[in-house]
Amino acid sequence: MRVNNLPPRTTLTTRIVLLTSVVAVIVAVIAGLVSYPLAQSAAQSQAQGALARLADVTAASLERGLENDRPGRPLPRAIVDTLRSERITGYLIEAGAQIPPELDEISLEPLRDGNALSTKGQVAGDPVLVEARVLINGGVVVLIQPFTVAGEFAIRALVRFAIALIAGLIVAIPIGYFVARRLIRPLRAAREAADHMAGGERDVRLVPEGPVEIAAIAEALNSLNSALVLSEGRQRDFLLSVSHELRTPLTAVRGYGEALADGVIPNADIARTGITIGAEATRLNRLVTDLLDLARLGAVDFPFEMHRVDVRQLVLDAGEVWKSRCDPVGVDFTTQTPKDELVATTDPVRLRQVIDNLMENALRVTPEGQHIVLALIAAQDTFSVEVRDSGPGLQPQDADVAFEPGVLYERYRGVRPVGTGIGLALVGRLSRGLGGSAKVGTAPEGGAAFLVKFPISRTMVE
Repeated sequence: MRVNNLPPRTTLTTRIVLLTSVVAVIVAVIAGLVSYPLAQSAAQSQAQGALARLADVTAASLERGLENDRPGRPLPRAIVDTLRSERITGYLIEAGAQIPPELDEISLEPLRDGNALSTKGQVAGDPVLVEARVLINGGVVVLIQPFTVAGEFAIRALVRFAIALIAGLIVAIPIGYFVARRLIRPLRAAREAADHMAGGERDVRLVPEGPVEIAAIAEALNSLNSALVLSEGRQRDFLLSVSHELRTPLTAVRGYGEALADGVIPNADIARTGITIGAEATRLNRLVTDLLDLARLGAVDFPFEMHRVDVRQLVLDAGEVWKSRCDPVGVDFTTQTPKDELVATTDPVRLRQVIDNLMENALRVTPEGQHIVLALIAAQDTFSVEVRDSGPGLQPQDADVAFEPGVLYERYRGVRPVGTGIGLALVGRLSRGLGGSAKVGTAPEGGAAFLVKFPISRTMVE
């Protein structure tokens, strides 16, 4: 029993929405991590500037009291409230007075020259911002603000940033879902079309839409559907032609068998009838064998038995057989071979099968009084078997499909003598199995020229 442990699949829409959301969150987190130090630095600069302005205002207010001979006049209420709200601690140090001990960690040296002091320091171990101003009477006003106030500014900025991010996600997720649905609509249509095609429908056509890659899927499915229509049509025609070819010898065998059983054949014709039945049975056996070979050629266990073979002698032996078949029907047959033997590594049975199928095809289309040539051509590393005839020949567009089952039958039935196409299909596939190639052209004799080229040395089937 097979157990499926695969996790449940999610839809493409869900994945797109999740992916875009995760990417948005990651980008926001990275932006936050990068922007936090910048925001904190900006907040500190802003806090330092605000503290400096407040120090200036405080010093100016205290100096106005000194100018009016009212040194003890309190600070305006607004300044006091501001200092309190911003957690600012103020120190007023009279001229010549001792510096409070809590300010020991802050260097007030620049104030000796009457300059303002704007710096950072520590009070009781905590980082602070420091602003100090020298008054007209030599006193000093010092304002101190904790760093945490500036940090709170940065945190508030990040909080606002996070709120904006959440609001953006709330808006982006529905938009992403809508866009994803629109994006996968052509894919959904392609899936439905593929399901219909798998169910046997062949009138399925898709309108290419969406991005280029998705539109290409629709075009590919349309092309696949057209190819299936063509292939299934060829298969039907091929089966019809095979059925016709099988029915002919079967009808003959059945008819003669019934005639023999009924005793309607004279005794003098019984032997000739037996010969006819045997010939038709041989023809039937050849068709069935070719069909089986054609089906098995796609399997990995199709037998090829490679041997060292004198190909010249094999062609000469085949030529003798086919001359005996051509002479009774008035077809002139010639065998052309090199003078010397030609030894190659090949399967002699399959090579002879290639020759016989080519000759069968040539003899079928060659009229009485015309010519057929069986030629063996030797080269340095290859040898070729060529069969030429004086038949009607083939068109240039036939060359690419000549070795496909049933294609030439479909094109030329009712026009010329045609077979099922099994023979030429076997030639194409057997030649590839033997490491060679097959092609067709025009013969000098006026008909078709089938040329099959093989390597001389071959030790294994690829």
